[in-house]
Amino acid sequence: MLTSRRLTIKDLPLHERPRERLLNSGQAALSDAELLAILLRTGTSRETAVQLAERVLVEFGGLHELPRRTVDELTTLDGLGPAKAITLLAAAELAVRLAARQRVALPVASPADVAGLVMEEMRNYRREHFRVVMLDVKNKVLGTEEISIGSLNTSLVHPREVFRPAILKSCAGIILVHNHPSGDPTPSGEDLEVTRRLCDAGRLMGIEVLDHVVIGDGKFFSFREKGLLPV
Repeated sequence: MLTSRRLTIKDLPLHERPRERLLNSGQAALSDAELLAILLRTGTSRETAVQLAERVLVEFGGLHELPRRTVDELTTLDGLGPAKAITLLAAAELAVRLAARQRVALPVASPADVAGLVMEEMRNYRREHFRVVMLDVKNKVLGTEEISIGSLNTSLVHPREVFRPAILKSCAGIILVHNHPSGDPTPSGEDLEVTRRLCDAGRLMGIEVLDHVVIGDGKFFSFREKGLLPV
């Protein structure tokens, strides 16, 4: 009985094979689909790894959408098993973390700088994550600390938990950051109340809350820019 065989990159002409193209021309010369094909290694009985990668990009909205996906979602696509899905998600997460770490050493001069620091990671979360960005006297980022995961409310975001890492790092100021999984960064009433309480606590502790930045999908909301930061 004849059995179907998965098409591999070796089934492509030599000049079209992603690995060989990378060796000869460098990784920057490869398309998104070709880079994904190297990770996928094999295609299906009907298509090469490059063709499968192209289908992944179309089905799931491009590279920037991969970190938002789950193994269960990716494996709904014919040709993607758990092993391939895990490989793609691991690579996507590495890219997100690398982008975030490259920005940590930069000084923060505006809300856009804060958004740039966390956007690519936090825009992908399906639950609300609340973080504190800690700054020195020159507004250089000393680090970020995740405080809570879940819908933002005053019980989850307690001043004690927010200011503990800032005290340990002897911060001059902090910036509050959280995401809206809906993609709309417009603050809620709870966001306003949490911000007020934390600003009050910061004044008592001598650590200024410089801003609260809400992250949406490719856009952000700054309390300071909109004049909503309590003084």
